[in-house]
Amino acid sequence: MRVSLLVPAAGRGERLGAGRPKALVPVRGRTLLEWALSRFPPVDEVLVALPPGAEPPPGLEARYLEGGATRQESVYRLLKEASGELVLVHDAARAFVVAEVVHRVLEATRTTGAAAPAIPVPDTLVEGATTYGRALDRERLRLVQTPQGFARSLLRKAHEAALREGRTATDDAQLVRALGHPVKFVPGDRRMFKVTYPEDLELLSALLQAEADELA
Repeated sequence: MRVSLLVPAAGRGERLGAGRPKALVPVRGRTLLEWALSRFPPVDEVLVALPPGAEPPPGLEARYLEGGATRQESVYRLLKEASGELVLVHDAARAFVVAEVVHRVLEATRTTGAAAPAIPVPDTLVEGATTYGRALDRERLRLVQTPQGFARSLLRKAHEAALREGRTATDDAQLVRALGHPVKFVPGDRRMFKVTYPEDLELLSALLQAEADELA
């Protein structure tokens, strides 16, 4: 089955404070988008949603579309242009792609129709932003990552249902689950964290340097 990689990269990255689209922020001489795509295992096609007017980095084998006002809208635009029977949706902000995780997601998607990588929660979690509220059972919780894999027809059905019903979600697995379809968890990797704050750029740089040193 053909596989399409969909990369919603139209976010402005206000929390990062870089003054440019997050996906185009450089780390060690390459943008987050370049790192993510260069580390991704080969697929049949790559589609990327960028902010209106943004210039894509040169040299990447990808088709670029204008993104929407939200991540959800960007993914739907990419989805309508995808040709693969299976789609992988990946955030450009998760620039340290681990190939083994991608392969696990694809394998599970082929058998279940929907899969996502997830990792255990290491910290204590409580309710409340300003006071110490009720503690949550972290053993029952997981941090969900990308890439998330889906049968293209299933994900399109989920997006169109959400559009009709005015529902929004922070990732595509939530939209699929809203249809009543289960999403299979596979082991993720803590190195595939989402760059969100300025200090995350330092962590990504350190990971890339450590990998380069190990390979040298």
